[in-house]
Amino acid sequence: MKLASRIILCSCCLVLVVIAWLIAIKAKPAEQTQLELIETAAELTGDGIYTRAAALLEEAAGYSAKHTPAAETELKNVYLQLLDKKGYRGKYAALLEKQMNRKDSGPEVFAEAARFYIGASRMSDALDTLKAGIGKTGDPELISIYEGVRYRYETSWDVYDDASEIHESTAQVCIGGSWGIAKSDGTPMIPCVYEQISTFSADRAIAKNDGEIFAVDKDGNRIAKLHETAQAFGNYAGDRFPVLLDDGWRRATGEFTLGSAAFEYIGTYSGGYAAAMQGGKWGVVDLAQKWLIPAQYDGIVQDELGRCYANGAVFVQDGASVRLFVDGEQTGETFDDARPFLDGAYAAVMKEGKWGYTDVNGIITIGYEYDDALSFGQHLAAVKIDGLWGYISTYGQIAIEPVFLDAKSFSNGSAPVLTPRGWQFITLFEFKTTVGLFS
Repeated sequence: MKLASRIILCSCCLVLVVIAWLIAIKAKPAEQTQLELIETAAELTGDGIYTRAAALLEEAAGYSAKHTPAAETELKNVYLQLLDKKGYRGKYAALLEKQMNRKDSGPEVFAEAARFYIGASRMSDALDTLKAGIGKTGDPELISIYEGVRYRYETSWDVYDDASEIHESTAQVCIGGSWGIAKSDGTPMIPCVYEQISTFSADRAIAKNDGEIFAVDKDGNRIAKLHETAQAFGNYAGDRFPVLLDDGWRRATGEFTLGSAAFEYIGTYSGGYAAAMQGGKWGVVDLAQKWLIPAQYDGIVQDELGRCYANGAVFVQDGASVRLFVDGEQTGETFDDARPFLDGAYAAVMKEGKWGYTDVNGIITIGYEYDDALSFGQHLAAVKIDGLWGYISTYGQIAIEPVFLDAKSFSNGSAPVLTPRGWQFITLFEFKTTVGLFS
């Protein structure tokens, strides 16, 4: 038995040696073949014969051997010489994709791919590549490139006489004195045929024509009607909107069921709260008509849609001062004016005629240096500099140059801006397919 075991062991060792020898023999020609192909291709590229060189380098790169990286590098250089020829842009992009998908891919290949896509005006591909590379490598250079291109945008073709802030991915728009609803990128959704229209929420908007107030769906079909006589109405949010009846402002649902409590005024609900006036004083009330902030102040700061509350924070007008309340309690210093928090980190505040930014703790994060400003929507804020509007990042750096006559906050990757043509919408390229990396 011992002899048999020794024979079997020796046989196995011999087989392993033969396999190793065969692998070595096979590998050696592959490496030699690669070198020969690369050298021949180099001679051809030196003579400007790129198509033949590409074929040789494609063969060399097809081997899984020592010189594959060198072959791929030379192949990419040749592809770059042939980008104006049919099919070679796709080949170059495919090779970059192959390299990026490897487990050991470094940041340089992601940077190379991003620059290629940027040069080809394929911004969505460039941003996706950068986000993938940052997620995989965390490389500072990739982050720098990303920050340099993430604020590039396209401008809508549709032009309006007026436009509201974006609310839940839509905006109120006006043409020739009549109002409708557009999507956040400016594309028309409900035609501009109404005397007044509210924000769009819960699959409907409240509209008015010829003295009638009714609800319309996204196709402009009437789906409910208010039978009470109303003097005015506000914006629809969640499933509520304010309506002014003979006894005051009441809340109503999209089916026009009226709330029992009447206020001297009530704003648009955001985050479950709305500004309200009672007894000539202002406070903040919730959906159950309980006061988060008692009605004892001179005003509640609201935006153009009537919203006042976000991130637990509200600005209260108390005499000549504006105070920040968080969770119903005063926080931080006082201001001369303010804009409500939106969905961004900072709100615009004003002192001595200049605007800056505060967080919800009342800490000034960006100094008072702007002629006018709006609160951050997503990671951008509209600011007025020397008579024109642009956008800054949360670092206080100019992200979109001040070239607009007026501007509104970003939401869903878009913002309404006033150009010499009228109100248009700008949309960040990175939001056309995916959300931003640091949004």
